[in-house]
Amino acid sequence: MGDTLAEIRQAVIERQRDRIEGLVREVLDEGMEPNVVINNGLIPAMDEIGKMFTEHKIFVPEMLVSAMTMKMGLEVVKPLLKGAQSEPKGTVFLGTVKGDLHDIGKNIVGMMLEGAGFRVVDLGVDLTVEKLMEQVETQSPDIIGLSALLTTTMPEMERVVQELEARGLRDRIKVMVGGAPVSPAFAEKIGADGYGGDAAQAVELARRLSGADR
Repeated sequence: MGDTLAEIRQAVIERQRDRIEGLVREVLDEGMEPNVVINNGLIPAMDEIGKMFTEHKIFVPEMLVSAMTMKMGLEVVKPLLKGAQSEPKGTVFLGTVKGDLHDIGKNIVGMMLEGAGFRVVDLGVDLTVEKLMEQVETQSPDIIGLSALLTTTMPEMERVVQELEARGLRDRIKVMVGGAPVSPAFAEKIGADGYGGDAAQAVELARRLSGADR
């Protein structure tokens, strides 16, 4: 089964969408625990993809297809996790802020975070502070990840930080921001906990903020 796990990792890295579901089903049928498939197969593959992207060995299109491949494998495993012990590394809310409809970067980050073992709740685009707070009250995330591609919508990120502070939730919920016009200096200025320049950086940041890298 170890050889098949290696094939699963390779299928994600090499973007073999036609093979991934069959390989995952094969090891599950042989009795491998779902958590082992995730922790020893899918997550290490996405870690390698993040490293390759950071080193400019692959680019956004390749990373997106690898993330989609990983997600296909994850969908096979998910139904078996009910009743099995599968503690996520944390819950991350993702959204593109109010006034902005761009979501490709956000979607890649979401798939990469899922591949890294986080529970991801995608709240979509044009996300108002009010809608976000409604979801925060009901689902209690560990991290909120906000994206913007338009400079005119960046102030919405600061509004989120301010609203969390007003509700006394800021100490408990971390905020990370990203998007083409966003910078580390802007993140610091608005009081966010960090900035992710790309999907790989966002995963590293989420791990650090959640303590999952310890």
